[in-house]
Amino acid sequence: NKQTNEQTKNDFKKKSRLFYFFFYKLFNNLSVSNKKIIPVENVKVTLDDVKGCDEVKQELEEIIDYLKNSDKFTKIGAKLPKGILLSGEPGTGKTLIARAIAGEANVPFLQASGSEFEEMFVGVGARRIRELFQTAKKHAPCIVFIDEIDAVGSKRSNRDNSAVRMTLNQLLVELDGFEQNEGIVVICATNFPQSLDKALVRPGRLDKTIVVPLPDINGRYEILKMYSSKIILSKDVDLHVLSRRTVGMTGADLKNILNIAAIKCSVEGKKAVDMNAIEHSFDRVVVGLQRKSPLNDEEKNITAYHEGGHTLVNFYTNGSDPVHKATIMPRGMSLGVTWKIPVSDKYSQKIKDVQSEIDVLMGGLVSEEIIFGKNNVTTGCSSDLQRATSIAQSLVMNYGVGINEDNISMFLQDKKNISEDMKIKIDKSIQKILLDSYNRAKKVLHDHIDELHRVASALVEYETLSSDEIKLAMQGKSDQIGKNRKLKQKEFNLKDNKLS
Repeated sequence: NKQTNEQTKNDFKKKSRLFYFFFYKLFNNLSVSNKKIIPVENVKVTLDDVKGCDEVKQELEEIIDYLKNSDKFTKIGAKLPKGILLSGEPGTGKTLIARAIAGEANVPFLQASGSEFEEMFVGVGARRIRELFQTAKKHAPCIVFIDEIDAVGSKRSNRDNSAVRMTLNQLLVELDGFEQNEGIVVICATNFPQSLDKALVRPGRLDKTIVVPLPDINGRYEILKMYSSKIILSKDVDLHVLSRRTVGMTGADLKNILNIAAIKCSVEGKKAVDMNAIEHSFDRVVVGLQRKSPLNDEEKNITAYHEGGHTLVNFYTNGSDPVHKATIMPRGMSLGVTWKIPVSDKYSQKIKDVQSEIDVLMGGLVSEEIIFGKNNVTTGCSSDLQRATSIAQSLVMNYGVGINEDNISMFLQDKKNISEDMKIKIDKSIQKILLDSYNRAKKVLHDHIDELHRVASALVEYETLSSDEIKLAMQGKSDQIGKNRKLKQKEFNLKDNKLS
C-alpha cells in the first residue's frame, strides 16, 4: 500500500508539473506575443489634407523643418522638443495631423495605441515600449505616434499595480533617459490631458502641448469643401449654410453628415446629393431619426402653435439668431423642432443676447397658454422650461445678474457653501429673469397673434417650413409655399433627367 501511495503521489506530481508547464507556456505566449511594429514609409498625407486648424499647422512647421534638416538647428545649439502632446476633442484630427507631419517631412511613421502597452503580466508593457523605441532607432529620423496616451500615462498612485508603474517608468526613461533618441520625434494624442502624470509632460519629455481646437466657421467650410469634392453634389447645395449650422462639430462629424446624405440619395436612386438630403442627415445626427407622425390632429395643432410661438418670438426679439426652419415632424424624443443658424461663431455673448434666448424658449409655453388656456398646456414645454431655468441659473450664479444692488458680479459654482440668505436671493433673481422673459414673449405673441395663426396653420399643412416659407406664412401667402415647392421639384426633376 505504501509503494502504491508513493507511486500515485509521484504520478500526480509529474502530471501537475506538466499541467503547470503547459498553461505557463500557453499564457506566456498569449500575453507576450508581439504585434510586430512595421513603420509606414512614404506617407501620402500632407498638411494640405488638414483643414480647420491653420494655427496648429503653423506651429508644426518647425518640427517638419527639423526632420528635414536637423543640422540647421544644431549649428546654433537649438534643440527641438523631443515630444509633442496633441490634445483636443475626439474627431478634431489629431491622428491626421501626426500623419501629415510624417508625410511633409518624408520620414517613416510608427503608430501605436496606449492600450497596447496595458498588460496584467509584469514587464510585458515595458518590454513593448522598449521594442517600439528600438524599432524607431533603426529607422531614425522618424515619428513615433502614440494614440490615447492617457491609457498608459495617467497619474501614478500607490494603488497602481507594479505592471502599470513599470510601463510608465519605461516610457519616461525612453523619452528622456540616459540614452539620447536623436532623430526620433514622439507625438502623443489624448482627449484628457489633465489626467496625465506630471513627469510625462514636464520639459524634456512631452514638453510641447498643442491644443487642436474645434474648427471655426471658415474651417468647417474648408472641411466640408474637401469631403464634398469626393461626392456628386447638386447645384442647390450651399455649404456656407451647412457650415453655419454645424457650430461645435468636428471634422469627423461633418464627414459623417455628408456620408449619411450620400447613402440616402443612393438608396433613393438619385444622381446627386441635394440640399434636402443634407438637411435630413443633419437633423438625423443632431436630433434623431425621423419617426412616422404618431400625433393625432389635435396634438399636431398644439405642436404647430408651440413651434410657431418659438418662431415668432425669435423673429421679433433682438439678439436672437435667425430661424433656419421649423418642423412638427417628430424626431428622436422631440415632437417638433425650431432650428436657428448663427450668423457667425460666437466666443462670448452679451447678457441681453442670453436673455433673448430665454425669451425664445418661453415662446412655446406662452403660445399654448394664449391659444388653448393655462390648463391645457402640454408636457412638451418641460424641456424648454428646464433649458430656460438652466440658462437663468447660469446668468445669476456665474455672472451675478440680479443679485447685488451695486451690480458687482459674483461667481458661485454651486449652492453648497452659500448662506441661506444668499440662496433666497439667487432663487428670487432666477425667478425674476424667467418671469421677465415670459412677459416679453407674451407681449410679442399678443401683438402678432394673427401671424401666429398663419404660421401654425402653414405648419399643420406642410409640416416643415424653411425661413423663407415662414416669412411667406407670416404674410398670409401659404398658397405661394405650395407653388414654390412644385416649381422647385419640377426644376430638380429636369436636372436629374439631364444627369441620367
